[in-house]
Amino acid sequence: MNAMKNVCCVAAVTACCLFSVATPAAFAQDHNVMGPPPVLVINREFTKPGKGGLHAKSESAFVAAAKAGKAPFHYLAMTSMTGPDRALFFSGYDTLASFESEMKATDKMPGLNASLDHAMVSDGDMLSATDSSVWMRRDDLSLNDPGLHGARYMEIEQFMVKPGHMHEWDELVKMYVAGFKKIPGAHWETFQQVYGTNSNSFIAVTMLTSLKDADAEWASYGPFAAAVGADTMKKMSALEAACIESEQNNLFHISPSMSIPMEEWVKAEPEFWAPKKMAAPVKKAAAPEKK
Repeated sequence: MNAMKNVCCVAAVTACCLFSVATPAAFAQDHNVMGPPPVLVINREFTKPGKGGLHAKSESAFVAAAKAGKAPFHYLAMTSMTGPDRALFFSGYDTLASFESEMKATDKMPGLNASLDHAMVSDGDMLSATDSSVWMRRDDLSLNDPGLHGARYMEIEQFMVKPGHMHEWDELVKMYVAGFKKIPGAHWETFQQVYGTNSNSFIAVTMLTSLKDADAEWASYGPFAAAVGADTMKKMSALEAACIESEQNNLFHISPSMSIPMEEWVKAEPEFWAPKKMAAPVKKAAAPEKK
């Protein structure tokens, strides 16, 4: 999410899919606006049952206030399709210093802060919990970067690595990287948590243009196993048992109305990020009664 929401509201994510065959990956705010950022700040807001629609309206009001006040931040928002009801917000940066600079710039805009505070008042009644975390991109554990263009969904998987087993984890993922290089279209971006709940936590982010991409992902595991061979699969199973404490996988739907997109995103896909509002139908005057 943005610096203002990190200060005022604090929210984070659960996870991203590690081994995927699909299209677009993550995004960045100041590094490469259509590619994965070196630093990813993730916020999440858990909504109370039945409050999802009201929360979406509240977030849209926050977005409107931020745009009106020329807020110096951008973020990608999405809502959960599986798992607990929640909204996720991703902000990308070159460095942690860039994140700090954004917060300082926001602090110097008291008028903006006041309007954002006002827009966020209703959030408290709709949320059951919030949290935030900071992640660093791991290029050595990632594969390909098709970019954000066309993305409509995000598949997220989180892995908790057992303490003292980081070496096995790195070896396991690098074996997946090597094997999936043989599978056309495979891609993911891996991030390691550096601030938040658990430094042994990893997420891998995959954007999907549609859920057909998820179908293709699951269908790719057979060709992958055939490509790497039985012995390699056996070794990978042993490494997984040795190093992974837990994992979870979830789907999210990208929300343009709850996001503050980069100008480059809007230029690339204006119909998605900035759709034109349909004019209300003009009512025809009632015909005069016949006498």
